Amino acid sequence: MTGTSTLLLAANVGDPDMSVLTDDPFWLILIKAVAVFAFLLVMTLFSIVFERKVVAKMQQRVGPNRHGPRGWLQSLADGVKLMLKEDIIPTLADKPIFILAPVISAVPAILAFACIPFGPEVSIFGERTTLQLADLPVSVLYLLAAASLGVYGLILAGWSSGSTYPLLGSLRSAAQIISYEVAMGLAFVAVFIYAGTLSTAGIVQSQHDWWYIALLPSFILYCIAMVGETNRTPFDLPEAEGELVGGFHTEYSSIKFAFFFLAEYINMVTVSAIATTLFLGGWQPPPIPGLSGLDHGWYPLIWFVIKLLLFIFVFIWLRGTLPRLRYDQFMAFGWKVLIPVGLVWVLAVATFRAYQEHVSDRTPWLIGFGVVVGVLLVVAIIDPGAARAQREQEEAERERAESAPSLDRIPWPPPPPPPSDGATRALAGRTAAGSTAAGSGAAGSAGGDKGNTTVIPAGSGPRQES
Repeated sequence: MTGTSTLLLAANVGDPDMSVLTDDPFWLILIKAVAVFAFLLVMTLFSIVFERKVVAKMQQRVGPNRHGPRGWLQSLADGVKLMLKEDIIPTLADKPIFILAPVISAVPAILAFACIPFGPEVSIFGERTTLQLADLPVSVLYLLAAASLGVYGLILAGWSSGSTYPLLGSLRSAAQIISYEVAMGLAFVAVFIYAGTLSTAGIVQSQHDWWYIALLPSFILYCIAMVGETNRTPFDLPEAEGELVGGFHTEYSSIKFAFFFLAEYINMVTVSAIATTLFLGGWQPPPIPGLSGLDHGWYPLIWFVIKLLLFIFVFIWLRGTLPRLRYDQFMAFGWKVLIPVGLVWVLAVATFRAYQEHVSDRTPWLIGFGVVVGVLLVVAIIDPGAARAQREQEEAERERAESAPSLDRIPWPPPPPPPSDGATRALAGRTAAGSTAAGSGAAGSAGGDKGNTTVIPAGSGPRQES
């Protein structure tokens, strides 16, 4: 905490005013906690139906249209169906951990929403309070910690099932979340540098004039990392049905499977809320003339929900568009692309920020920057190594195409197996007795004469024996 306070004071930004939150009476804190939980449940039910309807439109088919008005209660019906199904626990499962794992997977995603600001100060039953359950000087670190705890539920679910495929899915999930949380943390650093605070409420307030989506590389980096963090397509490797038969929840049924389903969609809402808070101004209205007056009262809650739904739509859009990656591609992309790009971008933002604050005569810096960019462009254009590598690749492709097996050389019918010693002696005796080489082709094949095999070139029609 001392280091954090020193960092904030150096940035001329103090800790947020906690008195607004700590002065709330207990009944108001309880109301806000229940409201946050209800909001997450409603958003989960909505997101499931919304996803099915949007993907149905993309694939030109009819989505849910039976339960409720225009099918909008389909997810509620599915939840009731899951609760009424038989709850099966495998014989080899570690029963206490098997039961506890779905709960551990869902609870951290709910806890992460405690630090998300929904709006400014409002009046609830005559009591002035902020539309946020709690704020901390290190709220974003709390969000990262809460989001990372969910992986324990997936690991315990795979390990406690006593089966191979759930264990493979849980190990994949652990490696995946660890890899992409590093990239996610690097995406946050540029926001911290400009906001000067780790408080979510302070970050939203610092975006009053411009949103941090202008830090475009950080925004893109976070969007990719949040898809990998939530195990969504094309990064849903822990539950790859084509390879692992369902992954970490293969052995789960009934309400336990529903908890995993709930955790996935609550995680999706949580990371979307974090992106809204850190990059899209949170509950702030868009910086458009005429909308600046809609930043007080309950209006900001509407802006927050609209931005949240925009991110959820992007999740659904990706699922309806992209195929699943291979696991090696996925991990290589995280460690070899996202993390190096994040590190370079953090260094660039820190340098530019220091340049803005401490450099008055900027002409030498601009000239030096232009020279470096020019040299890099020249090297990229006339690089002989790249051209040589391309020629070598083309030559390798040509050799591989020439050495590929051709259908024209496939013998038909297939040659018989080599004759045994007895068959060889019988063939020699028949040859000595005057058997002619112009005998029947079928008899020659039966006797083991491999020289008479007919080779028929591959054509457009079916092959026939001669």
